[in-house]
Amino acid sequence: MKPNPLLPALLALATATATAHAQTYRSEEHSFTLTRVLSGLSHPWALAFLPDGRMLITEREGRLRLAKDGQLDPQPVSGLPQVTPHGQGGLMDVVLHPNYAQNQLIYWSYSGRGNDGVGTEVARGKLAGNKVEGAEVIFRQSPKGSTGRHFGSRLVFDRAGFLYIALGDRGEQDRAQKPDDHAGSVIRLHDDGRVPKDNPFVGKANWKPEKYTLGNRNQQGAALHPATGVLWTHEHGPQGGDEVNIIRAGTNYGWPVITYGVNYGIGTKIGEGTAKAGMAQPVHKWVPSIAPSGMAFYTGDRFPRWKGDLFVGTLKDQMLVRLKLEGEKVVKEERMLRGVMGRIRDVRGGPEGALYLLTDEPIGIVARIEPAA
Repeated sequence: MKPNPLLPALLALATATATAHAQTYRSEEHSFTLTRVLSGLSHPWALAFLPDGRMLITEREGRLRLAKDGQLDPQPVSGLPQVTPHGQGGLMDVVLHPNYAQNQLIYWSYSGRGNDGVGTEVARGKLAGNKVEGAEVIFRQSPKGSTGRHFGSRLVFDRAGFLYIALGDRGEQDRAQKPDDHAGSVIRLHDDGRVPKDNPFVGKANWKPEKYTLGNRNQQGAALHPATGVLWTHEHGPQGGDEVNIIRAGTNYGWPVITYGVNYGIGTKIGEGTAKAGMAQPVHKWVPSIAPSGMAFYTGDRFPRWKGDLFVGTLKDQMLVRLKLEGEKVVKEERMLRGVMGRIRDVRGGPEGALYLLTDEPIGIVARIEPAA
């Protein structure tokens, strides 16, 4: 019998997780503990909290899971449209409607197949027990594509009830500058999928009316600023050039015309440089890349000196990054938990003021950050 090639990595992950469970850590501002609250997930991608105390967790292979009090329901949630796992794609983000208490609607993003390949889609439905009722697809990326890369895709509702979908360029970089292509952009919709009349490209010839921005490479983190209510996202650069951006209507974020990254392996220049008139500069950038994924502004009361800070999980560097802000400027960066948990796929603020982290591993976990005693 051949040995399992993943076994050393899984054992290392289990050891690191067990250590994290008992360990107290010190950041520049607070001491905190890291506690594993749930395990046994397969490449989890996103986490959402239900009002009754349960968690909704997506697994990339296509399963939506429910958990409560550290116990994972063995039966996945039923009633979802067909998910097509493809490379980096699969079942990705999940969020609640702002009026979930009244309508029980949840929204999720996933890779779905069409006549022209596979692309990001968004659906919604009512959560009833362990099933989704009345599931309907409200957005389909067009065109789709054949690659298995750069699907995005985070979902965020703003304070006015508009839904934002942060997409990637599908690994075909020139698509991010095309007006008639959803790829490489932020999409803005009403909660039922209708296009808002004040979207920046509505009525403009050859433009997809759902587009809110263009020139984005691969956005895997998105969150509303707690003071301004404005959407912030981050995106993967190529070799270097990961970015944090403030999303504004009609803005071109430059990819691949401008970037702080270079071509993988060979280090050659991409596009025209790092700046060009009419294209936005990032609020913050990472060179070399950290491979950011998932992010949240801390809005709780349990870590008062973290309030308003932006937390970003990373994949390649396997750490949690804290960005201290003054207005729209990043004034300090702190790197925490390097190598402790593995690939941090999602970061969410919990209803009780803790921070929750989700790891993208073959045996993924949910962990909670709380103040040390």
